[in-house]
Amino acid sequence: MISTEPNKKSFDVILVSGDYWADHPHSGIGVIARVLEAEGFSIGIIEKPDWRSTKDIIKFGLPNLFYGVSSGAIDSMLQNYTPLKKARSEDLYNPFLSGIPDRAIIVYAQLIKRAQKELSHGRFVPIIIGGVESSLRRFTHYDYWDNKVRRPILFDAKADLLVFGPGEYQMRQIALRLKDKQGLKNIEGTCLISKNNANSFEQIEISGKKFEVLPSFNDVTQDKKLFCKMQMQFSNQRNLVQQVDNRVIVQYKMHNYTSKELDAIYELPFSYKIPDKFKEFQMTKFSIITHRGCFGNCSFCSIALHQGTKIISRSIESITSEIKRMSKFSDFKGYISDIGGPSANMYGMDCPSAYTCEKNCLDCSILNESHDRALELLQESRKIEGIKKTFVRSGIRYDLAIDHDDYLKELSEHHISGNLKIAPEHFSPKICALMNKPNDRFDEFKEKFDHINITLKQHLKYYFITAHPGSTMKDVYNLKEKLEELGFQNTESIQIFTPTPMSISTCMYYTGLNPYTLEPVYIPYTYNEKKKQKNTLYPENKKDKK
Repeated sequence: MISTEPNKKSFDVILVSGDYWADHPHSGIGVIARVLEAEGFSIGIIEKPDWRSTKDIIKFGLPNLFYGVSSGAIDSMLQNYTPLKKARSEDLYNPFLSGIPDRAIIVYAQLIKRAQKELSHGRFVPIIIGGVESSLRRFTHYDYWDNKVRRPILFDAKADLLVFGPGEYQMRQIALRLKDKQGLKNIEGTCLISKNNANSFEQIEISGKKFEVLPSFNDVTQDKKLFCKMQMQFSNQRNLVQQVDNRVIVQYKMHNYTSKELDAIYELPFSYKIPDKFKEFQMTKFSIITHRGCFGNCSFCSIALHQGTKIISRSIESITSEIKRMSKFSDFKGYISDIGGPSANMYGMDCPSAYTCEKNCLDCSILNESHDRALELLQESRKIEGIKKTFVRSGIRYDLAIDHDDYLKELSEHHISGNLKIAPEHFSPKICALMNKPNDRFDEFKEKFDHINITLKQHLKYYFITAHPGSTMKDVYNLKEKLEELGFQNTESIQIFTPTPMSISTCMYYTGLNPYTLEPVYIPYTYNEKKKQKNTLYPENKKDKK
């Protein structure tokens, strides 16, 4: 049973989220609820609770096993503030009120602590935190909004366990262990606080890997080179430990998810119902997730330390089966709005050594770049009865697709409408290197795409980032020349770089150093320069006046 309303009987698990619940495989809380329900647990869901009192929490009573807490699909600070730290709710041009507090994970966890004191009568249950906000704040991190280094979020939330990355496996293990009155140590894909010294973990081996010791919280707050060293050690694939004063944060490496496990998740009996109040989710109703992870390793991206850098693909049978289920809904009009993942054309580029190898897939000689499975999937998707078109809107890595004409033709002729959106991000070789975003074949790709689409009259649309570490006004003027050459009308978005927790670009922003080389990097720190960089890239009538 899954319910957003209090029940006469106590729930086994209560999930508290900064997102509304949708019974849909794109909804994080929706997936976790279905996974736990499949194990026979009853689930209560508290959506966007009032954080100013305990009223929303206490009306559900205490769960039998645990509380699961998430801020939602986006870090709460990123959701509540612009790149220039203005409250989005006060934005004159595009006001947005998230309905969640700043640092939502910490606030919700403390709210539950208060509620438990009111409800417990001496019984307390564990608080488990998860989602993107937890994943990307699990170790010592620089916080852009506070402009300081913060300790791991578990210490401030005072929760019992942290789930990082996709949490289906972890949440199932937690529920089963607590049901059997077992402890929560050694669960893959989780972090916990220990009173042991960090160095005492060095010889311990869990899941075939020993623990690696990160520089301590105190050391990285005082030495920016050690902060860079810490950044280079972050990985989902390692057992890690970090000293924080007289305690330590312990990470057990990510679970080795398989294609079979992903298929099983998407075969759960989702109703695909999305509440009217969840308006921003409506556009995803008839879209398909094909795989998990991205090996692009863009310096500014959060995927590497959340979903991971290895591709885990669903089977074509599982994906086409989901499309067939969608086609039976009364409000389905024949269009799949998106079929893809973090980079749609990475589908099928799985590696049998994914969880034993930490090499960069892009540099690997055995990476299967053929696009054969991605091509087969697109072709099979449009053969399904009742399907008029399956769109690829989630974007592709054009540097991977450039040598695969059959894939590009299939994409152009059947899976886009008017344009294909790609993200070159920048054209300065220096900045692209810092972003880890090679663009040396962009012009070649554009020429090939334009040639394929002459009769189709389709074109490319672009995403760019400015004010990234390394970006000077000279770089901005050079970028502007390229945008004029491409046609500003073809620029989909120009974003000011936002330093999000635990990314490599954020490490550069905080330290002023390239963490790979420890060489100094120019940083546009002031709001004035950031705004100037963005406005310079727009024509006069499009400049940001905020």
